[in-house]
Amino acid sequence: MDLTESDSDYGDWMSALSEELWDVSLSNLAIPGSHDTMSYCLDITSPLVRSESDTFRILDGLFYCITRPVIYRWATTQEKGIVEQLQAGIRYFDLRIAHKPNDMSNELYFTHVIYTHVTVLDTLQKVASWLDSHPKEIVILACRNFEGLSEKLHETFIYSLKRTFASKLCPRTEAVVTLRHLWSLRYQVVLSYDDQTAARHNELWPAIPYLWANKPTAEGLIDYLEWEKSLGRPGIKLLLSLSVLALMEWRCFTEGNNMGSLWLA
Repeated sequence: MDLTESDSDYGDWMSALSEELWDVSLSNLAIPGSHDTMSYCLDITSPLVRSESDTFRILDGLFYCITRPVIYRWATTQEKGIVEQLQAGIRYFDLRIAHKPNDMSNELYFTHVIYTHVTVLDTLQKVASWLDSHPKEIVILACRNFEGLSEKLHETFIYSLKRTFASKLCPRTEAVVTLRHLWSLRYQVVLSYDDQTAARHNELWPAIPYLWANKPTAEGLIDYLEWEKSLGRPGIKLLLSLSVLALMEWRCFTEGNNMGSLWLA
């Protein structure tokens, strides 16, 4: 994501929307998001994540001086920190979370092939603090790709999430998710949690299906999106798809089979 100095003007764009949009479902608004949000702070010296193949691990061990710079460049999809992204207007965050192997602590890190320098809870505390000073901004946090978390560690993490965001968390049972409604109840966080553990916690929303076009041409991308649109909206509240070309686009399938877009540069 390439942000300019002028991007800092979008820290309160939701509160600045015209009143006619306050009663539009959140899923029908165009919401900017970032892909692999935390890849700006990857630790080039960290181990590979558990899901990487044994072959890749062997190559990484034998040719570390070659593989690591390549991995780092490929895996880094963002340049700006989480607070800078918030200030630039980003409101959907793709958070991939893991526990390091052989780590006796409960610390969690973000990942994209390798782990980040920063921990998950320290980062989310920054988000919560930023929201305190921007009371009408709403964020969607998609926690996913959990690697190395036991059920006990999931529960510990969920407890920490509840403590960090407290009354800001919008319960998944809310039938109306519009800006006006969220503002009235002081909800600021829609937290999607891609693990079955979430079912026991009303504050957590289910996983958002993640469709990736992965097409090398604009024509292939358009065909894919048209095909997905023709299938209609599945029986879920929200569906995102990531389309990767020179520009990446999140598409949000909404009620009535209409689609809003979340753009990522």
